[in-house]
Amino acid sequence: MRVLGIDPGIAIMGFGFVDQIGHRLVPVQYGCIQTEANTPTEQRLVQIYEASCALLDKYEPQTIAVEKLFFNKNVTNAFSVGQARGVFLLAAAQRGIPVGEYTPMQVKQSVVGYGGAEKQQVQEMVKRLLKLSAVPKPDDVADALAVAICHAHSMNLTERMNGVKPS
Repeated sequence: MRVLGIDPGIAIMGFGFVDQIGHRLVPVQYGCIQTEANTPTEQRLVQIYEASCALLDKYEPQTIAVEKLFFNKNVTNAFSVGQARGVFLLAAAQRGIPVGEYTPMQVKQSVVGYGGAEKQQVQEMVKRLLKLSAVPKPDDVADALAVAICHAHSMNLTERMNGVKPS
């Protein structure tokens, strides 16, 4: 099963493709989609959409996980992130790929075992769980891989609860 994790953003959108083989998680490809700050928003969204479509078509994930948005003090930034997230979700929906959503606390709980974990703890566990030589950079990439790991763990739990063995 190929899982794609997404850490949404308009300037940097992290992505991470992970194959689940039995109980092992194997990284396939990870990185980020970046847009320039001085580019009009609508052009940035087109860039994100086109890059998202290219990634989905090339790596063909069976399922996708996206971090849920939460409003922080910067509402303008939250709206921009929401727009970028929506463009990505459109690309996924056009391909009929199911999407799961997780809060940052759920991701931390799944990856580290503690919902209040620090960012560095999550990054280190991503490195360990995927047997990477270094923590992926920028942080958005490690966050996207953490979301993918969380989704894979969640699917395993659901399968165990329903009596289905993972493939």
